[in-house]
Amino acid sequence: MIKWLFIILAVVILGLLSVAIWVTQTEKSQYAKNSLRLHNAEPKITLDAKTAVVVFSRSGNTGVLADHIAQKHNAELFEITATDYELGIPGWIAALNDARSKVATITPSNINLEKYQTIYLGSPIWLYSPAPPIWQFAKKNDFSGKNVILFNTFNSKFEQHFIDDFEKLVRANGAKTFSHRYVNRGRMGSQISSQDMLDKFDSQDN
Repeated sequence: MIKWLFIILAVVILGLLSVAIWVTQTEKSQYAKNSLRLHNAEPKITLDAKTAVVVFSRSGNTGVLADHIAQKHNAELFEITATDYELGIPGWIAALNDARSKVATITPSNINLEKYQTIYLGSPIWLYSPAPPIWQFAKKNDFSGKNVILFNTFNSKFEQHFIDDFEKLVRANGAKTFSHRYVNRGRMGSQISSQDMLDKFDSQDN
């Protein structure tokens, strides 16, 4: 009996390790493609920007969307980084463990947003909620009189009560208006292309 328990445990561990390797390798592949796309993008010249785009993106999918938004609205683009969630198995496990958290160690933690009228805040969705780094940024920054737009990309779905809580947070920090825009990229093994993602996002303008 004990022998079979060890065999079952070994199979479970092997299965979990296989999933972790597949997911993290897929993320690294996405990151490489997204980095190449951003590297080849048209240089953006921002003059007297009235819009800021602030984004956290682990594998670069939401980062591609953030760059698109910045290009479209002549906005200044700011990237949030979080070393706890770097690509690889340790970062993936940390992301799973912290997915419902609203606390994270990020850089930068504060940006002077005074000169902007509209602020886009972007992140992937982790376990149905915006990723912790964007919550941390929203807690620590002043949105007085700003129009705040949360944008997300995700593989599965989000839960509206998390979005409602995010709206309460940014309004408590002074936001004048709030809206939410998002794109479901599809499951990790069969995601839509980056261009389809951008087209789906733009279709929400219609």
